Amino acid sequence: MAEYKTLDVSISEKGIAEVLLNTEKKGNPFGPQLWSDIGDLFTTLSDDKKVRVIVLRTEKKNFSYGLDLMEAAPLIVPAIGAGLSGQQQITTLGETLQAALNAIANATQPVIVAINGWCIGAGVEMAAACDIRLCSQNTTFSLREVKVGIVPDLGGIQRLPFIIGEGHMREMALTGGDYSAQWAKERGLVNYVLSDLESLKEKAFTLATSIAENPPLVVSAIKGVLNERTEASVNASLRNALRRNSTLMQSKDFQEAIAAFMEQRQPTFSGE
Repeated sequence: MAEYKTLDVSISEKGIAEVLLNTEKKGNPFGPQLWSDIGDLFTTLSDDKKVRVIVLRTEKKNFSYGLDLMEAAPLIVPAIGAGLSGQQQITTLGETLQAALNAIANATQPVIVAINGWCIGAGVEMAAACDIRLCSQNTTFSLREVKVGIVPDLGGIQRLPFIIGEGHMREMALTGGDYSAQWAKERGLVNYVLSDLESLKEKAFTLATSIAENPPLVVSAIKGVLNERTEASVNASLRNALRRNSTLMQSKDFQEAIAAFMEQRQPTFSGE
């Protein structure tokens, strides 16, 4: 198996693959290297018949701060105000990022994600692509794309309605607010809330072991059947979100959101 710059990977004798988010930056932000590593690794693991379950987690204080806007800026800024050409650039970039998280959702094995600390934006969308979610009591979830002038287009608003329900998803997406571990547990975003990082790891591997002991072909078939119930809706909404973002990212409000982020100030939106 290849070595990855942003992910640490190990596979136990029981067939449990452990994937650790381990970027060089604080808070595991999603930069180009992480996106590339995620897509490649989960495609590789999906094809590995020795792997029966995948556990995704981090040893760092925070699961993920979401999209690395500083690293994304050189890819996005040239597309702003570039008309149809700019819209196509945004669409192509978005399809690449979507493919990475789709590789998690479409892996033949169940993926258990153990979340601690901040889980923002793309971190939430990654969690939504997993099969089973659990977190530590210090976890805070936030779907903040609305704060930076875009529609969540990586699976958050596409998959979350099937997990937490339409109303709770709309609240998260429209407010961009922060939500506690207890809030997430009460609404089914996570199955368990654990006291600390070690307890979180232990519970994740207990679940993984329980799954790994079952016949792998049946486990894979169950996941496939479950995915088929939602994939048409998810895929259509992912395309729609990219189409809308390719237009929204030409707006003055998006330019203001990026400028405010760079200048570390509150944005002022005009609706233009």
